[in-house]
Amino acid sequence: MQNRGKGSNKDKFDKFRINEEIISENVRLVGEEGEPVIISISAALSIAKEKNLDLVEITTNQELPVVKIVDYSKFKFDQIKKAKEAKKKQKIVHVKEIKMRPAIDDNDFTHKVNRAKDFLDKGDKVKFTLMFRGREMVHPELGFDVMEKIQDVLKDIGTIEKKPIQEGRNITMYMMPTSNK
Repeated sequence: MQNRGKGSNKDKFDKFRINEEIISENVRLVGEEGEPVIISISAALSIAKEKNLDLVEITTNQELPVVKIVDYSKFKFDQIKKAKEAKKKQKIVHVKEIKMRPAIDDNDFTHKVNRAKDFLDKGDKVKFTLMFRGREMVHPELGFDVMEKIQDVLKDIGTIEKKPIQEGRNITMYMMPTSNK
């Protein structure tokens, strides 16, 4: 039977109250064999002590807290294992940035678009930043033309998440990979 002292360090999986830490008078006891039963906390604790197990509070945000009689250390191990599995299944999306100028050379444009293709193929989002210097600000349409050219080249593997917008001396556009799944 598990007993946590008041001075023990609680890690992030010690969010469950156990045994005497449960403060409700009545609880909903969930067993292995079916329907939950509403009983007093003292009766639930005595059942847990008879079985030499712990009474663990599963949910607290209900009128009657839901409790379960389990071995607390095994329960905690299972919770950590589930959290690790959930973390493995998460897909982390990175945003890669490609910077260019409105008077970009064809070879440079091709190289940067190929880099963007690689990023999109790997599942990353791409932020295109087109920077104006000096008198180039007089012709923002040149920057929007470059952004339109990028969209045409990458239309098969990427979709526009945020359309080209001029923000000060920059035009930015976000593309995300096209989901083929």
